[in-house]
Formats: sequence, structure tokens, C-alpha cells
Amino acid sequence: MSQTGWFAVRAALTPRRKLMLGIGSFLLPLMLWSAVSYLPFLWHPQVLITQPGEVDYFQVGMRVDKDIFHDEWKGMKDAGKALPSGEPANPVYLPAPHEVATAFYTAFTTAPEQRDAPWLHESLWSSIQIIFWGFLLSSLIGVPLGIVCGTYSSIARLNEPFIEFFRYLPAPAFGALAVAILGIHDGPKIAIIVIGTFFQQVLVISNTTRKLDFALLEAAMTLGTKRWRLISRVVVPGILPDLYRDQRVLLGWAWTYLIVAELIGTSSGITFFITQQARYQHFENVYAAIAMIGIIGLGIDLVLAWLGRRLFPWDRSQGKH
Repeated sequence: MSQTGWFAVRAALTPRRKLMLGIGSFLLPLMLWSAVSYLPFLWHPQVLITQPGEVDYFQVGMRVDKDIFHDEWKGMKDAGKALPSGEPANPVYLPAPHEVATAFYTAFTTAPEQRDAPWLHESLWSSIQIIFWGFLLSSLIGVPLGIVCGTYSSIARLNEPFIEFFRYLPAPAFGALAVAILGIHDGPKIAIIVIGTFFQQVLVISNTTRKLDFALLEAAMTLGTKRWRLISRVVVPGILPDLYRDQRVLLGWAWTYLIVAELIGTSSGITFFITQQARYQHFENVYAAIAMIGIIGLGIDLVLAWLGRRLFPWDRSQGKH
């Protein structure tokens, strides 16, 4: 099989091909979304009323199912009354791409529907702080514990069985307990991020630590390196590029807990904005806010990936994908 074609196995991609495939990964779903939004014959199960005719409950801008519209249209025609008119439409919960694109701007410039509610930029900043503090606290304990467990078998045996058990417990289940202990504001939200990432973090990092070539440890111990010096001078430098990469992945997991975390106690952050916009059926703003979370998360990951290539130029796995 050729190792130079599009389906070459584990072959390094040229910068041009990487760029084309990266753009394509976003264009394909966007094209599908656009087709469903702009081509009426693909879906469009409803009719957007433009003229209600003499149907008493029809209103301009109202969406009704096609079957209901056709039944009312036939009834008005048979009765010799003014006919309603409309155009094919998707349900209100599926806005078109251009509506969501417009919402990226208007969501920041339009005042909240609810008095004293935070603006979108304030909600985003609140969410970023929740992620930052939650992941920082998780890492301050999880990273050292994972390294120690991956180095010393006895410590791993003492900790990992319970951690393996606890990681299967859903973090949101601790919401009520977190509120009772930490109050109704940001404390329990940060706690959910910590619970959702800490136990996974310990196991992932301990597994990464075990992949370090044991010959390096043997050589260091032969030269008289002891305990914590072994960790600080041999283990940590040896796993640093992989540890950095693990933290990038684990940070993504922290973002997945954000929406659930912000529903605990008082609703806040981007979750509050999304629920408020959904309540008033401004679904273009809902999609825009969800996309913003993805853009911020991806942007942070790209920055961290770029920084990783500068920090660890000797790491061969950098830049392979």
C-alpha cells in the first residue's frame, strides 16, 4: 500500500495537506447544516406564516407543522375564505448558520432580557474563572499524586483501588452535598470541576509515569539517587512532555463539566445565558454561546500546543497530527 496517498498509514502529513484536512473537518458539518437550513426539500417540516388569511389562530411569524397548514389551507379554500400563505421552515430550535453568525455579534451588544442579568461577556468571564480555579486545584493535588503512584507500587496500591472506584461516580451527584458545604455561589461549581477531573487525572498521570523507561530509574538508583530526588531529577524531567500533553487533554474534560457545574446553586456563567436565551426562544443565541465555548476551548488548546512545541522541541510526537 502506498505511503504517500491520502490513506497512508501513520505517515507524516505535509503542512498543506494538514491545513486542507483541518479546514475540511469544519466545512463538512457546516455544509450539512447549511443544506438542512437552506434547501427546503431536505427537511423543513414546518411552515412560517407570512399571511394568516382567515385562519383565526394563525399569526405572522408563527410556525406550524406542514400537515396542519395544509389542512387549514384546504378548509379555507373549501369555505371560499382568504387563504393563508407561508414558506417552508425548520423548527425554531434549528436556526440557520447566518442567524447564528449574526448572534455572535448581537449577543454581546444586546442587553439581557432579565433585569440585572449579566451580559454575555460577563457570563463568559465567570465560566472561565470556574474552569481555571477548578482545574488548578485539581492539578495541585492530582499531578503530584499521579507521579508518586506511577513511581512507587506500594503508594499506587494504597490509592488507586479507591480512585478507580470513585471515578465511576458521577460528579453532578455531589452537587447537593457541595452546596450544603460550600454555599450556593462559585464554591460548589469549582468543586464539581475538581471532582470531575481529579480522579481521572491521578490515573492518567500515573499510567504516563509508568511508561518511563525503567532503565533510567535503575541507573539513577545505582548512582545513589533517593526517593524524592529520584522523582524531581529523573521522573519529572523524563515524563514532562507527556505530562504536559495529558494536562491539555484533561483540561478539555474540565470544560465538559462546566454546564452541569454551573447549574448547581445559583445559575451563573455561560450556562445562565444559555438557559435564559432558550427560555425566550432565542436559539440563535444559544447556538452562538455553545459555539463560543468550543472556540474558547479550542483556542486555548491550540495555544498550549504551540507552547508545547516551544517548551519541548526534542519531543518527536509534537506536531505529528
